[in-house]
Amino acid sequence: MNHVELPSGTSVPTLGLGTWRMGESASARRAEVAAIRLAIDLGYRLFDTAEMYGEGGAEEALGQAVAEALRAGAVRRDELFIVSKVYPHNASRSGTVAACERSLKRLGLDYVDLYLLHWPGSHPLQDTVGAFGQLQAQGRIRAWGVSNFDADDMAALWGLEGGTACATNQVYYALPERGIEYDLLPRLRERKVPLMAYSPLAQGELAAHAGLRPLAESRGVTPTQLALAWVLHQPGVIAIPKAVREAHLRENLAAADLKLSAAELAALDRLFPPPRRKTTLAMI
Repeated sequence: MNHVELPSGTSVPTLGLGTWRMGESASARRAEVAAIRLAIDLGYRLFDTAEMYGEGGAEEALGQAVAEALRAGAVRRDELFIVSKVYPHNASRSGTVAACERSLKRLGLDYVDLYLLHWPGSHPLQDTVGAFGQLQAQGRIRAWGVSNFDADDMAALWGLEGGTACATNQVYYALPERGIEYDLLPRLRERKVPLMAYSPLAQGELAAHAGLRPLAESRGVTPTQLALAWVLHQPGVIAIPKAVREAHLRENLAAADLKLSAAELAALDRLFPPPRRKTTLAMI
């Protein structure tokens, strides 16, 4: 597994498991916990969740799977990198701290490795940043960042007191959604701030993409693996696709070892052209 470094020097795997849409159904809980538990056994070490996902249900599922793995000795806590997020409407100075404590309780953890503001909201950003600093000082989070921030939002954040401590920005990035390459991604790279790509497989739509199929077949891989390998090829980018089925977990993990040639990258550029102008940040 390749890794990237946060500005603090902390090493993070470039491929993780997302939990969006988990925790929404009690009947699916056992399968979701089993999927996360299997992911740990397969070698996944980065897990992304949020208080929004299933209104805490995804955090509970992740927490249960992690607790089982820790009890079984399958992994140590310091080998895992756990990410969660605060709702914007909870992101006041005191609200952020309270939300983090609720997330930690659902996760069954003493700390999370990375805590994000889920998207820009109405509370003053300076207050949220202040709360992040407080949580760091208390040892409840190791690092903090943001999600769904465009280039202008990041400029505003970096201009705040303490704002340059931002460790990452998590946004929608996939072959059909390359708008961030025009301005946001270059600015993050200038500051050595990794980008986390959510929905890197465009919610599964690339699995049946007609243009990807012949390219994938020529390499003996699936269109999904080709699309995910492209995201992982981008410098300073972390991908967190969601998967529950064992076949998909293994398929995604194998994509991390797939190296794309210059000819393949050029072919993908023809299928999914890079942006030529600034666009509105894509969100799901």
